[in-house]
Amino acid sequence: MQAEPKQNEITKETCYVPATHRGKGRRTAVAPGRTASRFLHYGRITLDAGDAPLEFENAGHETGLVCLKGAAGISVGGESFRLVQYDALYVPRDSRIEIRPEAVEGCDLAELSAPVEGRYPVQFVSFTEVRRNPKLHLIAGEPPNQRDMNVLLGSNVRAGRILTGVTFSRPGNWTSWPPHEHSSMLEEAYLYIDMPEPAFGIQLVYTDPASPELVQVVREGDVVLMPKGYHPNVAAPGGQINFMWMMAAVREGEDRKYGVVNVQPEFAAGGSGLEAVKD
Repeated sequence: MQAEPKQNEITKETCYVPATHRGKGRRTAVAPGRTASRFLHYGRITLDAGDAPLEFENAGHETGLVCLKGAAGISVGGESFRLVQYDALYVPRDSRIEIRPEAVEGCDLAELSAPVEGRYPVQFVSFTEVRRNPKLHLIAGEPPNQRDMNVLLGSNVRAGRILTGVTFSRPGNWTSWPPHEHSSMLEEAYLYIDMPEPAFGIQLVYTDPASPELVQVVREGDVVLMPKGYHPNVAAPGGQINFMWMMAAVREGEDRKYGVVNVQPEFAAGGSGLEAVKD
């Protein structure tokens, strides 16, 4: 019998989750044990207009909710928030969460979480405000590796482990370039968003550039995990590779730092491109 792959190995079985955007209700796609994740959990919450509110408790996990499509009303601990596309909400552990669809097309939310000891306040993040903040929004690189980066839950939010944001490429461009890694501090996953057919990209994850462990075609709704290794990607000509990046710090609080990376030595001369958003 073939041995089970180790959790931190880079394999298609542990690091690639296809088509997570299809379905209704609340469902989980990434969790320790079933993927290469150690702390990071990711799932999707999809409701149609007119659906009953969805309620759940997050127990010992801090939670980030990001609106990908439509609009959602979210109630936590007596406070209510309305999220539209790319708005985010940080929810502390031990919370009861209610989600209501508030658009004709309903709502589609990404849910990321990680176990924490601390309890931090509820915090709402407006995507419009992120775009106005040069510490949270920047255009990194130059063609053919230029990308539009937006930090949703970063240094602007008090939290223990989770970080997230959205990155948009130019058509046919590389992103996550120069190749970098940060596995001693942060584990990461990419959820590919806003890539209407026939758009696709190629995601690499590797520790040895001469023999990449993962070379994966990705389309909207797919997820790739990076338990370790460098992880550049590229869009097919004529289309963009866009993604929501999700991270969980290895050490709560101490390792929760965005932009602190190790660049692949061959490409390190020009820096990481992330200097402006380092925590």
